[in-house]
This record gives sequence, structure tokens and C-alpha cells, in this order.
Amino acid sequence: MRLLTLTAVMAIANPVLACTESLLDHDFRRLASDESINLCDAYEGKVVLVVNTASKCGNTPQYDGLEKLFSTYGNDGFVVLGFPSNDFLGQEPGSEEDIAEFCRLTYGVEFPMFEKTTVREGNAHPFYNGLAAKAGTYPTWNFHKYLIGRDGQMISEFSPRTQPDDDQLVSAIESALAP
Repeated sequence: MRLLTLTAVMAIANPVLACTESLLDHDFRRLASDESINLCDAYEGKVVLVVNTASKCGNTPQYDGLEKLFSTYGNDGFVVLGFPSNDFLGQEPGSEEDIAEFCRLTYGVEFPMFEKTTVREGNAHPFYNGLAAKAGTYPTWNFHKYLIGRDGQMISEFSPRTQPDDDQLVSAIESALAP
């Protein structure tokens, strides 16, 4: 017989309590939309790859690989969350409508994308401050990746040079999804 801790019992009885300890406990507006969601409420219990994106960057073709990860592992409880950012050499200058259209038409992006977000140290959104505090680094360029476990806690971070099909990244995702 498995005994549950008081914290586990409280989290089951009150799922909002579980979110209060999660890195995902932040509200964001969906890209080019008025709809705002709490990431924890929407993605609680999923393995999450957070990526700051840009449409006019040498790393932009990573959208293909990110979409492939999302389609490959999405039914297993994995999601990619994209956060367009204009923080690095102005490589995301368009409106949110422009960004959404570019991602959909050029790369067939179906993973969730959110409002333009500041990610650089000093001006970062509180969500990115929390990610950086746990990972030990802020994004160093576009397509920096943070992997968050089903428990809402940091697993690892990956540099912008890490391709979505990189063996270490895929292995980390698969390990996080394992029962």
C-alpha cells in the first residue's frame, strides 16, 4: 500500500495548490489573441519545452524540428510552448498577427504560441526570471530551450545551438515522459 504525504493529498484535493509551486504558474495571452491562460492550469502534468522564438534568425528553421517533437510526443503528454521575442538583434519585429501567420504558413506550427515576451536578463518577464533562476542562465539567443517536468520543475536547459532532434534533448524528453 502506498502512503501519500500530506502535500500530495492536498495537491490531489486542491489542484491549484500544486500549481503554486510550478514554474508554469504564469498567465500569458495566446499569440494574436485576446485569450489569456495560466500555463500551469493548461499544461499541468505535461512535460513542457519552453522556447523563445524569432522569425528572422538563423535558428528559425528549428520550428520544423520543434513541430516534429510536438507531433511525435504530444499524445504522450509533451508540449512545446513558443514565446516570440524581439530581444536579440530585433529578429522578431513583426506584429503578433504577422508572427502567427509566418509560423503557420512557413513551418506548419501547431504547438501553442504566446504573446511576444521579453526574455533577456534585466527586462525579462517574471516567467523567464524563474526559468533562469532554476537553470542558471537566461536565454543567450533565440531558440534557447528549457525542459520542465510533469511536476512543473526544471529538468534542464539547452542552448540555442541545440537542434530539436539532438540526441541529448530527445533523450531528456523521453526520460521525462517515461512512467
